[in-house]
Amino acid sequence: MGPDVFRSLEFRLIGPHRGGRVVAVAGHPTDPMTFYFGACAGGVWKTTDGGVTWENISDGYFRAAVGAIAVSDADPNVIYVGTGEACIRGNVSHGDGVYKSTDGGRTWKNVGLRDTRHIARIRVHPKNPDIVYVAALGHAFGPNEERGVFRSKDGGSTWEKVLYRDEHTGAIDLALDPNNPRILYAALWQAIRRPWELVSGGPGSGLFRSFDGGDTWEEITRNKGLPKGEIIGKIGVTASPAKPGRVWAIVEAEDGAVFRSDDYGDTWERCSEDRNLRQRAWYYHHIYADPQDPETVWVLNVEAWKSNDGGKTFFQVPVPHGDNHALWIDPKNPRRMINGNDGGACVSFDGGQTWSLPLNQPTAQFYHVTVDDQVPYNVYGSQQDNWAMRLPSIGFEGAISWINYVEPGGGESGYMAVSPIPPHRVFGGGIGTGMGHGRLIAWDPRTGQKRNVTVWPEVHGFGVGADYHKYRFQWTFPIEFSPHDPHTLYVTSNVVHRSRDEGETWEVISPDLTRNDPEKLQPSGGPITKDNTGAEYYCTIFAFAESPVAPGVLWAGSDDGLVHVSRDGGQTWQNVTPPDLPEWALISIIEPSPHDPATCYLAATRYKLDDFRPYLFKTTDYGQTWTQITEGIPADDFTRVIREDPNRRGLLYAGTETGL
Repeated sequence: MGPDVFRSLEFRLIGPHRGGRVVAVAGHPTDPMTFYFGACAGGVWKTTDGGVTWENISDGYFRAAVGAIAVSDADPNVIYVGTGEACIRGNVSHGDGVYKSTDGGRTWKNVGLRDTRHIARIRVHPKNPDIVYVAALGHAFGPNEERGVFRSKDGGSTWEKVLYRDEHTGAIDLALDPNNPRILYAALWQAIRRPWELVSGGPGSGLFRSFDGGDTWEEITRNKGLPKGEIIGKIGVTASPAKPGRVWAIVEAEDGAVFRSDDYGDTWERCSEDRNLRQRAWYYHHIYADPQDPETVWVLNVEAWKSNDGGKTFFQVPVPHGDNHALWIDPKNPRRMINGNDGGACVSFDGGQTWSLPLNQPTAQFYHVTVDDQVPYNVYGSQQDNWAMRLPSIGFEGAISWINYVEPGGGESGYMAVSPIPPHRVFGGGIGTGMGHGRLIAWDPRTGQKRNVTVWPEVHGFGVGADYHKYRFQWTFPIEFSPHDPHTLYVTSNVVHRSRDEGETWEVISPDLTRNDPEKLQPSGGPITKDNTGAEYYCTIFAFAESPVAPGVLWAGSDDGLVHVSRDGGQTWQNVTPPDLPEWALISIIEPSPHDPATCYLAATRYKLDDFRPYLFKTTDYGQTWTQITEGIPADDFTRVIREDPNRRGLLYAGTETGL
């Protein structure tokens, strides 16, 4: 089949227009109705009507993941975007450096720093659009050299690395004093993601200051008043435009808090110790100074917090969605602002009393999608940072809109499965949107009833590891109905579970099909702040499928790199891991052929081990032998999914991190 055939295919947006996570926002300095946001998986968007409508302005120019955005005050046509999100979730998407526009976002050009992968902050000199600073976190899953603070004096044509600690430490925040742009404050963060844990903090973390535009730097981490604890984690920093010399920092440490300095960081006063400001530090720790009131400072966390007394006490400011990551405040009019949160971007013109809604932004992240057998069919998926969603494939009144959207149970994580028999109950993973490990919700489309059918209900705290649980369920654990028996439902933890009564009862039909390495089942998030939501649970079955042509042929792939097959409905299992697949790969998708029971395909990744190569394999003998089939896929574009066409044997589709 020639490539011209595929060029004629066009994707059609069906929604939902319910925003996804936003960690980068900016406003136009002189046009009060123009704002920008960068979605963690949806590119750069622009509004010219105060958030009533949004237009994507980056498609066709660069990858979707955006970590930072800055508009030049001196020339608002100049915009810099740093790609790759720096709120490093376990499934975070990377970028390929800095992009620049000189025409207000109409066109873009990559201007370097391609191996930074995750950029946290960009600051532009207030009088010179060619002087720009970048805080680059670097690789999230391993060491690399292109990280730290970079400076360009020629609009991105060349870059200097002006602040660097080591290959394990990157820059996570950067503040430029608008009263004297020679003064800069930078926060370095030693952090790493592994498949089974996040480590936040170490000897590389620290706070730095420059008085000469970044030529030289002085470490001020241990200056008087700042934490004395041995280990420092993530730091957020902001300089007050309203009072020269005033700086705030929020510090992750055993004795952490919000701190304020009135002498450019020489000495510090301990302010609020409220844990609501500092929970889950790796994901938040964002702090912003009001541009006109020296006593007002904002801290973003699950909620948005504001202080009017110099940081001593904070009160909550309601915003349309939880989990807040970004805030831009107009230097000339502090009542005009834009907030970025896990639900999208929201604009306010009254200082946060009211906000625009993020229900006009098609930037949602979905882990998996499935469809039902209705005519026309519906599409189902679990939206990260939100609830599950059902959409029709067509709208009978024209556009598919909110009148067509339904939340069919489930939550923000994982798979969904639709029963093939009436009333076609929907089963969805609900970890992250409710209490309980391995949370599974059954939704009845007739009545709207939601029923908890979790295999083994357990409530746990963020500080426990996977070894605490009877069964280990991943954040995105598989859920699937048998293609041969509509009464049989499978879900997987570290074992395979089967129900024949829609979740009323469950039976285990496999041994542990993972490596079950005790060292990789411990609490995550340390050494300071323990944090384990379920996304870090390891040694789990990540991919599962039953052959659509042979009942009882079951395939299971684990996130620690094992593949098993059963040919007798789960009574016995055989390890058939491809010998050429490197250890500890994550088996992302298993695809039994819809044409031959002995044929199966798998897609695997090792990006969480800082290996970005694609891994696709095929077997035609139930896994006894495997062939790698990655020819034609770029060597640095890892593969998340593979599917075989149900009608045309051998026609395969592969989804990588950057395309299809």
